[in-house]
Amino acid sequence: MNDTTILPRTGRLDAHLAPVVIKDGKSLYAWLWLLVLAAIPWVGSEYWINAIIIPFLILALAGMGLNLLTGYAGQTSLGSGGFMAVGAFATYAFLTHLHLSFPVAIFLGGLIAALVGLIFGLPSAKIKGFYLMVSSLAAQFLLEWVFVKFPWFYNYSSSATISSPSIEVFGLDISSAQGKYYWILGVVVLLTWIAINLTRSQTGRNWMAIRDMDTAAAVIGIRVNHSKILAFAVSSFYLGVAGALWVFVYLGSAGVQSFSLQRSFQILFIIIIGGLGSISGNFIGAAFITLLPLALDFVSQTLFAGMVDAGVLQNIQKFIFGTLIIWFLIKEPEGIARLLTNARSRLSVWPLRF
Repeated sequence: MNDTTILPRTGRLDAHLAPVVIKDGKSLYAWLWLLVLAAIPWVGSEYWINAIIIPFLILALAGMGLNLLTGYAGQTSLGSGGFMAVGAFATYAFLTHLHLSFPVAIFLGGLIAALVGLIFGLPSAKIKGFYLMVSSLAAQFLLEWVFVKFPWFYNYSSSATISSPSIEVFGLDISSAQGKYYWILGVVVLLTWIAINLTRSQTGRNWMAIRDMDTAAAVIGIRVNHSKILAFAVSSFYLGVAGALWVFVYLGSAGVQSFSLQRSFQILFIIIIGGLGSISGNFIGAAFITLLPLALDFVSQTLFAGMVDAGVLQNIQKFIFGTLIIWFLIKEPEGIARLLTNARSRLSVWPLRF
């Protein structure tokens, strides 16, 4: 059995200099999960695919984009929704004005989002922390204003929305639930594989060194400003692709309000609850965000015969999110992903002391 050497995701700069060994068993688990995901359309209903599984995968991809920036590079951002909007509206422009194929339009839309993210990432060379967060918040509001102010972006539609044309991938119609699911699954798997290898590369090690202590990173020869701006570009590419998928595969039509500040907070909640600096944490956080409303509704219907008002359930959901975010930020910044890893480590030696 061959071993793969990578660098650990820890909170110390010196830890990145000591390689650790990951067994090939993790690759086996990854393949098993991939097989399970590939089998979902054959065992799940169309409702579950369209209303739960597809948004879960897209939100996990969006969380991955923000996590690369915040969890790995240590740069705060509240502009995730705005960069998703850039990817969606750019893809729509490529589809309607240039009549490009759907995969090419999404890729180019992601590149446009990366370019916009690079521009708004320039302030990271001079400011950081709270001030950088405010700068990204300004980007969110500015991008929303641009897409509302100029009708060209939504092709002068009276409803100020963009709608999905017939979707074909390499000549195949993917308008069915299974077609959409497998297309999104393929995109998410590919970008996840790229993200994993990126975080294990020299670029990823540079990001983690900057996250831990940018001054020390500069001393050892890392181009801090260049790495920060690159992190913004890569993050925005992922968010742009996720935004395009959100409109053209999941919703079918959307306006700027679909990428408001609330969407940015939702993506931020995903990486905080799932785990900062963790690829698997993006999927865990997205699953939690997607399934919690369903779980609360199930409890309401089962225990209270549906007598709990929908507004009360929504407030309970916000209370749970707020409580968990505060707890994770104080007690476990690496989120549910770290809790599961600790639980697996303890179970591996049970019933011995640990």
